[in-house]
Amino acid sequence: MSRSFIERYSMTVHLIESRMLPHPPEVIWKKIRDFNSLPTWHHMIASSSIEAGKNGDQVGAVRNFFTHDGGNIREQLLALNDHRFLITYNILESGMGVSNYIAEISLQRVTSDNSTFAVWTAQFDCDREKEKELSQYISETVFQAGLANLHTVLSNG
Repeated sequence: MSRSFIERYSMTVHLIESRMLPHPPEVIWKKIRDFNSLPTWHHMIASSSIEAGKNGDQVGAVRNFFTHDGGNIREQLLALNDHRFLITYNILESGMGVSNYIAEISLQRVTSDNSTFAVWTAQFDCDREKEKELSQYISETVFQAGLANLHTVLSNG
């Protein structure tokens, strides 16, 4: 029995990265809640704009951003939950070679010291030969480095 094209050449990747941040979730949420705020806390992002006159906290908003190395990505806000400190978005267009990309950032209060457990997850499809490279890039360069830079930005006021 032969495998289908999708089984041979494509795979679904699941990523999860997390970090303890010594700030209350409300402080972090204030910084990341606006879908267009990425350049203010993620070191990779040079500029960002929201398309079609929508607001950065409006579900359905599309952010079009450029990285410092010239990359361009368009993402759409799928969910924004102020009570659960949760953002869900997907990638509409990018040059990364991913499809069906959906990601989520969630903040959970650590009650013992009012710090935050931040979690950034993603699921996407990609060519099997690019799985390791894309997983490492997104996990380390986007998620881990982004959460680390968020900590730095908040700590420096």
